[in-house]
Amino acid sequence: MVRWVIRLAGLAWLAIGLATVSCRADQPLTGAETDYDALLAMIGPARVVMLGEATHGSREFYSERVRITRRLIDEQGFDAVVLEAPWEPVRRLDAYIRGEGRDRDAAEALAGFVRFPDWPSRNSEVRDFAESLRAVNRIRAGQSAPVRLYGMDLYSVPESADAVVRHAARRSVAAAAVAHQRYRCFDDYRAEPMFYGRETVAGRALSCAAGAAAQLAEMDSAAADEDDFAAWQSARVVSSGEGYYRALYRGESVGSWNLRERHMADTIVQLLERLGPRSRIVVWAHNLHQGDARATDQARGGELSLGQLMRERYGDGAVLVGFSTYRGQVRAAPGWGAPDRIRRLRPALRGSWHELLHRRLPRSGPPALLLVFRGDPALAAEFAVRRPQRAVGVIYLPHAERRDHYFHAVLSAQFDAVIHLDVTDAVDSLGRPGAANAAARPRGPGRIVPAPD
Repeated sequence: MVRWVIRLAGLAWLAIGLATVSCRADQPLTGAETDYDALLAMIGPARVVMLGEATHGSREFYSERVRITRRLIDEQGFDAVVLEAPWEPVRRLDAYIRGEGRDRDAAEALAGFVRFPDWPSRNSEVRDFAESLRAVNRIRAGQSAPVRLYGMDLYSVPESADAVVRHAARRSVAAAAVAHQRYRCFDDYRAEPMFYGRETVAGRALSCAAGAAAQLAEMDSAAADEDDFAAWQSARVVSSGEGYYRALYRGESVGSWNLRERHMADTIVQLLERLGPRSRIVVWAHNLHQGDARATDQARGGELSLGQLMRERYGDGAVLVGFSTYRGQVRAAPGWGAPDRIRRLRPALRGSWHELLHRRLPRSGPPALLLVFRGDPALAAEFAVRRPQRAVGVIYLPHAERRDHYFHAVLSAQFDAVIHLDVTDAVDSLGRPGAANAAARPRGPGRIVPAPD
């Protein structure tokens, strides 16, 4: 009942907001409670809101996503937040915010993020956000369903395989034995699952493909029980991850990228279906996932994107919000599996979208602005040209920035809105100092996946 009251209140707020919100093309962000009124008005009844980031290591991208997400939960009744993070570690964090599990605080609940890269999820911003969601759920207890946290990525194959075996053991010892036998070929690669792909493609190891597919096929995708559904999702992660790692080492950069995008998109669709026909979800991920690939160089190479897939499925019911920064500091690694460190983020290239937004800022105003393209044809037309855009994932190579971190995009076609934060700081890390596994090193634009992209 409370949830529907929240939603009705959100619709009332929307009606007022549409009538009163500023029509200025550039809307300065001052830190006021009204900063994102125009964005929430544009979001309206959308079911999926995709909040991006231009790097995986800038604190302000996290803090602004928290501000927007909390308003969507509190004012419009959004049900869940989906992170660009593996399924199993986020399940532990979700249990914490719902008052379950054994973790004493959010920092302890984040300890499941042990693989490279851990800082995009294991940082103070995510920790504090989780604590705030736990507080929300305490207030909601007994009145409405709790806010949920989910992971949509496939980088937890060993942990997900273990979860499937544990779930099978609740049915019978024999079922657990079958599941374990199907997944045994992953056992030698628990420390670094990507090496499974390398050894399998080289013919030095047996493939788990058939076993992983058979285990998934035996499980119920429409299970009503929460544990059954979670186990089925874990089996999906194993099956998708197995194919992803083999595709990486076959040199299928586009194929592996698209497999991962489709896996994440399918996870969002399944969560929306499970949560109900009126459910609404906020998604946190990198701009490269959240934007529409058809408006970028990605499409020229045959790559899909999560934002594109959401638009194709939900139309205007999916809202894509990009983030931008001009300069600052960023937490990143010099190579896949290398220790992360704080690096200076160079001023954006002249002629890039970030440099244009930097110059667009008023001389005496706040160094941040919001541009809402959807519903503003004149503003959208102004940004409907092709310019360079920077993407920094978990790897940052400043000496090769132009080659490895820039691609071209038509900004107003890529996103429905963009938030520019001119100077950003590095996010902190709550992980073990220097904890990182040396693994396959990506080639190409140094983006956010361990693929040759």
